[in-house]
Amino acid sequence: MSAKRKLTVAVVFGGRSVEHDVSVVTGHQIMKAFDPNHYEIIPIYITREGKWYTGDPLMKLDNFQNEVISHKGVEQVILSPTVQHHGLIINPVVGRLQKNELKRIDVLFPAIHGSHGEDGTLQGLCEMADVPYVGCAVLASAVANDKVITKAVLDYHRIPVVDGVLIHRDDWMHNREKVLENITETLELPVFVKPATLGSSIGVTRADTRESLAVSLDIATNFDRRVLVEKAIIGGVEINCAVMGYGDDMQASVLEQPVSWETFLTYEEKYMRGGGGMKGAERIIPAPISEALTAKIQQYAISAFRAIDGRGIARIDFLAYPDDEVVYLNEINTMPGSLAFYLWRESGLSAGQVVEKLVKLAQDAYADKRKNTYDYQTNLIQLTASRGLKGVKGTKTNITSSN
Repeated sequence: MSAKRKLTVAVVFGGRSVEHDVSVVTGHQIMKAFDPNHYEIIPIYITREGKWYTGDPLMKLDNFQNEVISHKGVEQVILSPTVQHHGLIINPVVGRLQKNELKRIDVLFPAIHGSHGEDGTLQGLCEMADVPYVGCAVLASAVANDKVITKAVLDYHRIPVVDGVLIHRDDWMHNREKVLENITETLELPVFVKPATLGSSIGVTRADTRESLAVSLDIATNFDRRVLVEKAIIGGVEINCAVMGYGDDMQASVLEQPVSWETFLTYEEKYMRGGGGMKGAERIIPAPISEALTAKIQQYAISAFRAIDGRGIARIDFLAYPDDEVVYLNEINTMPGSLAFYLWRESGLSAGQVVEKLVKLAQDAYADKRKNTYDYQTNLIQLTASRGLKGVKGTKTNITSSN
């Protein structure tokens, strides 16, 4: 009896995003978490310019301190968008005396934060390629990546959010005084100014005066054409909760309270302070809040993930007034830094168990997708060819469908 074949998992990290470096670290934490006795891990590194590479040197984080793609054994690769290949094409552009190589993959594991990876674009490619992939699908990824759309969806589902105003870059460039007046009349200062589609607190600033608000808008509009301005929660604390699951089977983690030295948790505090890489920020686990507020936040987290049709994993960030047990949902991160391993560890799951469960959820979602009908055949083409392109609308046709 032959040994069971290892499952081939391609971990994608890097990318054309301001969160490129964070993604590289997350990708390596994910690859390290897999049991090599049961999984064959293929690293896929996307450069800041958008080129895809694979090869064993990409498995070592130290190699990324220099020009990693120059290492021997690193080769260009693409994910084939056609179902014919169902995986990777290594050396897709080769000379006459060379040949490319096809590598079938069982599951793709996106580890890209922000643009061109966490926003539904990479997920769309996986859908076209018909490859199972970890995490949220196209819709949930796109919605959660956009703070403005997220707020609208959550408000519709009666999940409490902070009041905010949407600003477009064109309006700010041509009507600065009018934009400032609109914000200060709608929201009381201080406010937070956030690029609509970025994470890791990049481009996020607090504005306490009209002058600092103008500076904050200048900064944010350099990162995104749409900017969210939100009322600042004074005296509140940040509480975070991770969620994992698919469909009706969702699990919430223990809660954490990050401790910030600044007015809000900056990129540097999240990733650069205190050593430990992605766990550099100080945090209190479990969060020192009541059992009732803990349960409320965990339920809000699950409800929000379901509201965007999420699957896989997310870390959901809240702002709370623990004394009054009032809470606002701040953000949904569908590819949290380090996959929030530290929260799941406190919930009784090792990093290895987390990635193994996420791969299983990806396979379940893929099996569910295959129940859909995609082949819908009609005689419309024949009718159009015989009658011409004009006057086709409203024509009765005989319709058959097949799976």
